[in-house]
Amino acid sequence: MWIKLITQICPHATFGAGATEGDLDIVEKRLGQFIPAELRALLGETDGVRDKFGVEVIWSVDRILRDNEDFRDNESFTELYMPLRPLMFFGDLGSGDQCAFVRQPERPDVFVWNHETDDRRLAANDLADYVARCLVPPTRAE
Repeated sequence: MWIKLITQICPHATFGAGATEGDLDIVEKRLGQFIPAELRALLGETDGVRDKFGVEVIWSVDRILRDNEDFRDNESFTELYMPLRPLMFFGDLGSGDQCAFVRQPERPDVFVWNHETDDRRLAANDLADYVARCLVPPTRAE
């Protein structure tokens, strides 16, 4: 379902092999948060999605785990930013800004976190909306 949807939106997107249930369970256990159901389904089909420019709009399971642990364990981040532990980062926009689900409390929508300002703004209503918004090429004014 996800690969078909993404390919319709962005025919040049590239995909990884699907993650295993065991890999997904490890992420949940180590982060202490459930992976949202739609992200879990997407990762089961493809362990990461890159747009036509190579931007990792959906990270691999390994990167999701690594980056979330790095963000949470970095002592200087506690001085610079509001708490990052309630978020589960899963992708980026190629600008340095990270995309995340709020997991405490659990929410279906996607937020973009600006690493320079610590701004967290609503970007999409759910994962399908996020995929559509970040993979659709901008229209040109004629």
